[in-house]
Amino acid sequence: MVNLAYQAFHPRFQAENLDKNKKLFERIESLAKKHECTPAQLALAWVLQQGQDVVPIPGTTKIKNLDQNIGALSVKLSEEEVKEISAVVPIDDVAGGRHFNGLDQSSWIWKFANTPPKVST
Repeated sequence: MVNLAYQAFHPRFQAENLDKNKKLFERIESLAKKHECTPAQLALAWVLQQGQDVVPIPGTTKIKNLDQNIGALSVKLSEEEVKEISAVVPIDDVAGGRHFNGLDQSSWIWKFANTPPKVST
């Protein structure tokens, strides 16, 4: 679970945003049960299917969470399942900003990004 101090200030965990986002999480939770994995594993598996130039970077401070994240590699999603997950939780349905109030970097941080193509060896 997310640290309560973090939740208290993050826009996605406040009031009506939290209620809306809980409903989205319940959809992911349902799909995760269908795939016999955790919601985190399903999310990581989905990210892994987004293209050769997209890499999930999960952060963790606990070995058990690291082990769970590694378990996402065994979650195999078909193209149809990836589309289903995207349809069940459209990005526009997520309530609240991505960054803390007053720290929204989304309007300028992309200017410093440089994602080179993945090199096959």
